[in-house]
Amino acid sequence: MRAILSVYDKSGVVEFGQALSAAGIELVSTGGTFAELQSAGMPVTSVSDVTGFPEIMDGRVKTLHPGIHGGILARKDMPGDLDQLCEHGIGTVDLVAVNLYPFTETIARPGVQLAEALENIDIGGPTMVRAAAKNHPHVVVVVDPPDYGWLAERIGEGGVSAVTAQERRALATKAFAHVSTYDAAIAGYLGDSQIEAEGPLPETVTLSAQRIAELRYGENPHQAAGLYADTAAGGVANAEQLHGKALSFNNLLDADAAWRVVSDFEGGAVAVIKHNNPCGLAAGDDQTTTYGRAFEGDPVSAYGGIVGFNRTVTGATAKAMKGVFYEVVVAPGYDPDALDILTSRKNLRILAVSSGAAGASPLEVRRISGGVLVQGPDELIENTDDWKVVTSLAPTDAQMADLAFAWKAVKHVKSNAIVLAADQALRGMGAGQPNRLNSIHLAVRAAGDRAAGSVLASDAFFPFADNIDMAAEAGVVALVQPGGSIRDEDVIEAADRLGLAMVFTGVRHFRH
Repeated sequence: MRAILSVYDKSGVVEFGQALSAAGIELVSTGGTFAELQSAGMPVTSVSDVTGFPEIMDGRVKTLHPGIHGGILARKDMPGDLDQLCEHGIGTVDLVAVNLYPFTETIARPGVQLAEALENIDIGGPTMVRAAAKNHPHVVVVVDPPDYGWLAERIGEGGVSAVTAQERRALATKAFAHVSTYDAAIAGYLGDSQIEAEGPLPETVTLSAQRIAELRYGENPHQAAGLYADTAAGGVANAEQLHGKALSFNNLLDADAAWRVVSDFEGGAVAVIKHNNPCGLAAGDDQTTTYGRAFEGDPVSAYGGIVGFNRTVTGATAKAMKGVFYEVVVAPGYDPDALDILTSRKNLRILAVSSGAAGASPLEVRRISGGVLVQGPDELIENTDDWKVVTSLAPTDAQMADLAFAWKAVKHVKSNAIVLAADQALRGMGAGQPNRLNSIHLAVRAAGDRAAGSVLASDAFFPFADNIDMAAEAGVVALVQPGGSIRDEDVIEAADRLGLAMVFTGVRHFRH
């Protein structure tokens, strides 16, 4: 019996090789794996000795040879295959243990160049994995070091033939998934550079994500769920959990919403998320004060919510959060005294989130029945100097600053979306309503008396002037909206009649 071992990740490979050798299996290996096994005192044959051909091009070509692949692909129940092996002096292969060059890890490093990325595309490894997985009734294929232990035990008891057909198929399935994920990462990395050349979207989209956690359940207890991560992407999926029990499906959705909102602000920002919408949001340089203003956006809804920061959380801010039950805190980092305070709350999950690196796809993908919808991110850089004042009354400088804040906030609220804001803080919002009047009503009700003197942002145009009437009645003083309705003139006339300032952005921010 013969096994080929050729791994980049050498975790456990020596122990696995020792178990195989003890079971009477000849070991064949390449490069670094060969050196590792040989230095451990094991008898091991070089691939070059099997093929009769040296490794060339700095190891680019070593296993791509009939002497290797004939042995892997031979069907042991087909006399013709065995006769051909015998004719050409090729030995059979019973087990292949391979894992691949670290392509994903390479492209995740800041500043990595194309040449380095290309050198970390494995060719021989995936070819051996696919060949062995194709022929899994006759060849055991293993790509995951955690599988070494039980395989070694099984083979030690009864040889390679002791690995059952069901186990072989499971290992082959894992092997094909391993190669598929690897290839998708490569296609995604190379394809991202072609988006501009091909237009705003590539002709094909490859998805690559590895399951890193099984969740208790999905949005509801009867739904199975798991967390799959693109390891090059950073973000919430790859966050480091510093404290607290396991995250749920809904925790992750809301934590991601919190991170997306605060990441949209260049200056300091704090968001409180409930059911994927910001119920509190504020911007400012003093984090503790900014947190308090975000919390005041809707203290009732904040209970059981998620709070997000785009700056390292300070001890003073952690103290200010006392007495409020949050499910999750999301931030790029935490001061030691902040961690001491927050980790004293056993039910609080604490996440440290990093930004994405090179290789992370900018595309957003949503599944529908029978396919997927793909779009670019809503990351348009907007300048208030490009906005058009359409009313007789122009916003003051302070009102324009609040309109800019509200406009940034409203794109993170589910459509139809309305945001009321003042002093760089959210005062009320209405989300996900079938008509804009309902959203204004909810935003005004949430703001209460604080609606007076606020500005209003609408993610899409106002279809009728009654929206303006309702806003003015609540005390709104200025509005920002995309414009573009066939009734824009009626809307502008209503704003002039009521003494409101209004600007058009020319840009819509639906979020369904």
